[in-house]
Amino acid sequence: MRRLFVLLPLSLLLAACGGTSSTSSSSAGGPVLQTIQISEKEYSLTPSKITVAKTGTYELKATNDGTNTHALEIEGNGVEEKTGDVAPGSTATLRVNLSKDGSYEIYCPIDGHRGQGMAGTLAVGNGSSSGGMTTGETTTSGSLGY
Repeated sequence: MRRLFVLLPLSLLLAACGGTSSTSSSSAGGPVLQTIQISEKEYSLTPSKITVAKTGTYELKATNDGTNTHALEIEGNGVEEKTGDVAPGSTATLRVNLSKDGSYEIYCPIDGHRGQGMAGTLAVGNGSSSGGMTTGETTTSGSLGY
């Protein structure tokens, strides 16, 4: 009985210790093809132009490198998903199923941030490179290795 009293507070303490990242999971299924890193700060997204070669499930990992609270939203081709608020220095991961070729908008949905330049595009298919191996790197132009 005494062990229970020692272990219970310890387990509660460990459960309360979270990291700085949150995950927003949409109805995306299947394996994640790639995690795409996006830096958010006043008032830009880096990279602002992302291209992937094929449809599938992707994770967008938004890191707030700024001093204001930000968030990340992706919209287009029947997809509309967003993270919660991302505090300065924190990250959030958005898992989305991009099931159609075409262009998707990415932006910060916090009041006025999109209009101040925190916007970009994510293109699926349509001229991106084919073949090759996943590098795990994201470029500001060109294609991701798929």
